[in-house]
Amino acid sequence: MSYNVNAVRKLFPALQEHFNGRPAIFFDNPGGTQVPQSVIDAMSDYLIRRNANTHGVFETSMRTDVTIDNTRQAAADLLGADVDEIVFGNNMTSLTFALMQSIKAEFGPTDEIIVTRLDHDANVAPWLMLAEDTGARLLFADIDPESCTLDMAHFHSLISPRTKLVAVGYASNATGTINDVASVISWAREVGAYAFVDAVQYAPHALIDVKALDCDFLMCSSYKFFGPHAGIMYGKREHLKRLRAYRVRPAGEELPGKWETGTKNHEGLAGVGAAIDYIAGLGVSYGGVSAAAPRREKITAAWQVLAPYELQLMERLIAGLEAIQGVRIYGLTEREAMSSRVATVSIRKEGTTPEQLATALAAENIFTWNGNFYALSISERLGVESSGGLLRIGLVHYNTMDEVEKCLRVLATVK
Repeated sequence: MSYNVNAVRKLFPALQEHFNGRPAIFFDNPGGTQVPQSVIDAMSDYLIRRNANTHGVFETSMRTDVTIDNTRQAAADLLGADVDEIVFGNNMTSLTFALMQSIKAEFGPTDEIIVTRLDHDANVAPWLMLAEDTGARLLFADIDPESCTLDMAHFHSLISPRTKLVAVGYASNATGTINDVASVISWAREVGAYAFVDAVQYAPHALIDVKALDCDFLMCSSYKFFGPHAGIMYGKREHLKRLRAYRVRPAGEELPGKWETGTKNHEGLAGVGAAIDYIAGLGVSYGGVSAAAPRREKITAAWQVLAPYELQLMERLIAGLEAIQGVRIYGLTEREAMSSRVATVSIRKEGTTPEQLATALAAENIFTWNGNFYALSISERLGVESSGGLLRIGLVHYNTMDEVEKCLRVLATVK
């Protein structure tokens, strides 16, 4: 079956709602996506029929244990991991800070940490604090400001026997750039450094395979891929076993429980599992995969359908922006380079500020973000931080070509 965006949109209650008397266009997706009814139902069902703490001998507690186990398996299927390598937490940022505390004892003044100027600060600040606390040296891999891509030659030149950790984003939340994380991970492997990947912005757009990447850690957040606010950490089993986790004593040393401090967000995890099953379901509906196929196969099929659709939207958005006088697009714009970015596009327009653009769009119920989106380093590197940052337009598979056209019409009128 060909992809039917209108049928998919009917699965999302927020897309049927009216805000200030009119439907909204959600282009704020890089900051958080809308959720399908199945996610809402799963969370409601948990609170009605399964609401309890874990490991009890009574019915609702046992149902909670099953919910967590099922969601852990779903997350493992999403990332291509094993179930005991999946850790749940509040969000990517909290999980990263917790991991930083655990590996801190391994770092000292002779060690070096490499981060990039393209990353969200959640993949910079924890490592900056690690360097401050241990005396390690923090190095920044630079970017090409014209294409907003990593300067891979500069990045590689920073790798040395002193490198202890390399942290890189899979895709930029500011410019949409997809980074060559496979090469970065291989460089880390060569010198025995940790390879850490922030996949928060990549997860809503494409398939992730942690085993193929061979990264040590990878983070993502459910609310960026059509679920509730919850975070997921993948960690290689050998590291999760060996490293010290800051935990209460009764939690024990078993994986992955030793990493999940306190009571988890059980209703949120029910929603996470439903969000992953939603993606898998699209693989059945439009990817030609049997409903009886393994979940990982369904997820793979879903992205094979959704990614080309998003590409069509992004190509039209970029072409339309290029036709508007005074607009500068930050990031890759050549048609042949589109496969090297996700459908997140940031711009500025001469004579206006990003806030003015976002305000004009909001007046037409088109929701976008303005500012630095916590990608502070690239905002500073591009020289836009002091003048309001960027306007960010983020597309996902439930957006439509008509929505793109309306956005372009409004932007063309703002002066």
